[in-house]
Amino acid sequence: MAELDNEELRRLKDVNMDEAPARRHVRDCFRDIQHNLDHILIKTPGDGIKTKESYEVNSRGFEIFSKSWLPESSRPRALVCFCHGIARRLALSGYGVFAMDYPGFGLSEGLHGYISSFDLLVEDVIEHYSNIKEKPEFSSLPSFLFGQSMGGAVSLKIHFKQPNAWTGAVLVAPMCKIAEDMVPPPVLKHILIGLSSVLPKHKLVPQKDLTDAAFRDVTKRKLAPYNVICYCDKPRLRTAVEMLRTTQEIEQQLHKVCLPILILHGEADRMTDPSVSRDLYEKAKSSDKKIVLYKDAYHSLLEGEPDEVILLVLSDIISWLDDHSLQVEGS
Repeated sequence: MAELDNEELRRLKDVNMDEAPARRHVRDCFRDIQHNLDHILIKTPGDGIKTKESYEVNSRGFEIFSKSWLPESSRPRALVCFCHGIARRLALSGYGVFAMDYPGFGLSEGLHGYISSFDLLVEDVIEHYSNIKEKPEFSSLPSFLFGQSMGGAVSLKIHFKQPNAWTGAVLVAPMCKIAEDMVPPPVLKHILIGLSSVLPKHKLVPQKDLTDAAFRDVTKRKLAPYNVICYCDKPRLRTAVEMLRTTQEIEQQLHKVCLPILILHGEADRMTDPSVSRDLYEKAKSSDKKIVLYKDAYHSLLEGEPDEVILLVLSDIISWLDDHSLQVEGS
């Protein structure tokens, strides 16, 4: 496996990636290295899967990067939206998988790591996946939301806006509440909220190194730097305030969740609070809900755990999707 101390890779990693063209260039340079990393998900074979990448300008004028994974020789049994990382595993299990990068993240256009409005971001996601679900070849299929961490918050906000549009949701360590020790002290928090209206794009929010808190497996922790276009700097002021506001809103609306849900969380997660996942399970008015808490597991259940835990989480996800896809087919 190539090493990160290669001078060319170091130079690329230091590139200013505030704007999308630079992120796309760095990603292209690292693509072969990333595809050869020693991680159980990355080593998932791609045989039998049709993969497509595309860029499309949305109604707000942002050029959005998206990717799909479809079974090559059969019609998808259902659609699963938001599945970076486990997409090939799901496609090999018969699912049509779709992912997009939010504006300002990954390869999509926008200032890196900047969220001016979480609600507008959610509208961008709804627009993108609604266009996919309306295609004739997919319109009759069950469709599932999949949200991990911040994606869990996005999935819940989508559900609140579209309560009857989705067959179900899989939420992995959902960001329903940021763990208390990750939030600045109250006085500093109020100062930062005030500054966010004056200096919204500035990186002034203090942040701990999250890698140790996210990855339990030491070997996988060493692979984290290879995710070269991931935003790893201090959060921008408006972004931090929007995420805090959003989690507070979600925490007050857990009782509104009415679709079938599978909630998965590591009991030792120090980034998103597993107790709020328990609250979500208890308060959701859905009659079809399940929660699985993994003993000693950290935040990144699908990237940072030992292989046996990752395989267990994958099995739990696919079994739940299979059961709920069959229920729709049989109804």
